Amino acid sequence: MSNKNLQVATVGGGCFWCTEAVFQEVKGVEKVVSGYTGGNAPGKPTYREVCSGLTGHAEVVQITFDTNVISYEDILVIFMTTHDPTTLNRQGADKGTQYRSVIYFHNNTQKEIAEIVAKEVAAYYENPIVTEISPLGTFYEAEDYHQDYYRNNQEQGYCSFVITPKLAKLRKLHANKLK
Repeated sequence: MSNKNLQVATVGGGCFWCTEAVFQEVKGVEKVVSGYTGGNAPGKPTYREVCSGLTGHAEVVQITFDTNVISYEDILVIFMTTHDPTTLNRQGADKGTQYRSVIYFHNNTQKEIAEIVAKEVAAYYENPIVTEISPLGTFYEAEDYHQDYYRNNQEQGYCSFVITPKLAKLRKLHANKLK
């Protein structure tokens, strides 16, 4: 018998490759799946369709974590401090609504915690938080080549110049929460 108390969080903070890489290093995280949600186009969207910005979907990750090891609140604090929650529809060079900062809650408790965390971390930023807090709609798993992207492509330019520094920030700010 397992003593795991698993819960799922869904967040988007720019390119899902970055967010996935961050949470794969966090203690208590069992699984991270890149995908899309928050759009209005019928059927399962493709990466190309989401990147066009026309479907309304955001690039997100679903994080399955053990609440006996890490809390939902801690997941959100890590999320809010490893991307820029003050830039609307943009993270670095990635621009468009598909890169919006967003927390998709699965229930009212997650909604309440998300609102509290957003208010708490706002004090650490010069500009206002623009992170959207919305109910989760249908989650679509991204294509296979997007899963474990950083682990499989560390030598790629985007990974070296964007994801590796983000992981360094994670290690500096949240060392006690890492595997």
